[in-house]
Amino acid sequence: MVNGRTVLERFSAGGPRGSWPAEEFAHARRLEGLPAEVVMDLATDAFLVIVRGGETAE
Repeated sequence: MVNGRTVLERFSAGGPRGSWPAEEFAHARRLEGLPAEVVMDLATDAFLVIVRGGETAE
């Protein structure tokens, strides 16, 4: 957990054009009931799928 956030998955920002794997992954987690969202990590040039407050599925 970093800054009250749990990183569920990381995706390279250099994916194929028209591909949104981070958004698709976050959407699937939301369907499971997790409040997942996508943020950009500029330091690593990656999209992170996170859950704020450390809420993860048990």
